[in-house]
Amino acid sequence: MQIFVQGTSTHAVSVNSDTTVEEIKERICNIEQVAYEDLCFHYAGVPLEDDVMLNDALPNLATIVASGKLLGGKVHGSLARAGKVKGQTPKVAAMEDKKKKRTGRCKRRIQYNRRFSTAVSQFGRKK
Repeated sequence: MQIFVQGTSTHAVSVNSDTTVEEIKERICNIEQVAYEDLCFHYAGVPLEDDVMLNDALPNLATIVASGKLLGGKVHGSLARAGKVKGQTPKVAAMEDKKKKRTGRCKRRIQYNRRFSTAVSQFGRKK
């Protein structure tokens, strides 16, 4: 059986039916010059445990991704305070519906219709 290990470069590794993930990790550590504790193997997004037999867990010609462990850290901000501002803001009663003033093209159209279209021409000033 043959598998591919994708690290800084891709390696083709021949394995037997009784080979474990731990043995492959040791091979890749020697090739890639990486500490054993820092290396993690993933297949299809799932981490592989060291004691798993490759024959059971992987199909032939599978590609394992070898990556280094990521350092965890503190997340910026706290989820305990999420939504704090919305919770503190007092609820304001909804206002009654007022018709808003027309603006722009609509206002000019209404103004034109009022002055020229519907108005009857009269002599003198507008009262």
